[in-house]
Amino acid sequence: MAKPIVAFAQPAFRAHPQTLAGLLVLAATATVILIVSRRDAEFGIFAALGLGFGAALQRSRFCFNAAFRDLWQFRSGRTMKGVIVGMSVVTAGFGIHMYTLLPNPSLGVVAPEAHATPLSLALIVGGLLFGIGMVVAGGCVSGSIYRMGEGYVASWVSFAGIMGGLLLAAHTWNWWWEHFIRDAPVVWFPRYLGYGGAVALTLAGLLGAYLLVLWIESRGGPDIREAAQPGPVETFGARVRALVHAAVGRGWPAAVGGIVVGLLNIFSYDVHMPWRVVGEVSRWATGLGGLVGVAPGPLLGTEELAACTLAVGGGLLTHGLLLNIGLFGGSFLAALLAHEFKVRVPRNPVRYLQSLAGGVAMGYGAAISLGCTVGAFFSAIPSLALNGWVFALALAGGSFLGLQVIRRIP
Repeated sequence: MAKPIVAFAQPAFRAHPQTLAGLLVLAATATVILIVSRRDAEFGIFAALGLGFGAALQRSRFCFNAAFRDLWQFRSGRTMKGVIVGMSVVTAGFGIHMYTLLPNPSLGVVAPEAHATPLSLALIVGGLLFGIGMVVAGGCVSGSIYRMGEGYVASWVSFAGIMGGLLLAAHTWNWWWEHFIRDAPVVWFPRYLGYGGAVALTLAGLLGAYLLVLWIESRGGPDIREAAQPGPVETFGARVRALVHAAVGRGWPAAVGGIVVGLLNIFSYDVHMPWRVVGEVSRWATGLGGLVGVAPGPLLGTEELAACTLAVGGGLLTHGLLLNIGLFGGSFLAALLAHEFKVRVPRNPVRYLQSLAGGVAMGYGAAISLGCTVGAFFSAIPSLALNGWVFALALAGGSFLGLQVIRRIP
């Protein structure tokens, strides 16, 4: 007697657990954006911008630390070229927006919220410290935040160090202000060249930097870390799958990441302010310091500076808060959807101390130089200000020194 055949339908699609988690995170973040938007439309915009920044950084591995470090270590400019392309886009957008804010730049003032800061010794020392710290820690501030979203435990330790460095700098800020920052000049190119001349000069400088990167690469030979390119795609279905894989699977080229991050930065400034990170983080650091009785006193001159200045107090919801939390959430969401989230614990216990020390150096450097690789570099050069270029040179020197440090760490 034949046995009855019982057929069970096989599922046509079985979602990956991280995909399901990513969809839940997406739904949760969309709900949060809707809630904060009801209080203030700009809150919702900045939360969405933060998600965009985080997702773009994660998908393109757009890391400022890698941009500088790889030039020294591997003679590879893949990431730095993406950074330069992104800044070129931002420069054009910022120039147009600053013209709408201040049509006559010769009036002796700087366009509102432009990241033009004093040229002082603090800027150079801060850039050197930050460059050393980001290489030792393995990521800059924005890089640490997006890697936190990917599951890197060492990045959480680095972030704790960054907050500690910011709090330490807050206790010494008044000395830096009185001795170096207060009377230092601010060089904003539109004041002398007009917007057209300032944009042209900045783009020429970025072109020169791009050619310099190409020259450095030419002296280093081929980059063996470059992934092999996929073969030709033929069918329509294969083309669609390749497009989806490029968006959430394989990752983006650094130049694409730079363009996306650049466009988001322009939109951020159009709404309120250029992309910044450490000013808000300093507010968290000083707030926690107050809880344990080590809050700094009044910070001189910070109200005079439109940059990533140290901050104390303030309301619960701020644009910076939503940008930074959104950056973490966007990276976490992108990592889940790409099945790249994994809790990564350092095997060598020394890595924890290395991450913490590098974070402290970054936090302190960012505080006295009025920004990190985001505010004092990626948003400062497109703000048509000389301080961004000075900070970039200090970063390059600091990253070289940081590389010498990590080569001596067992």
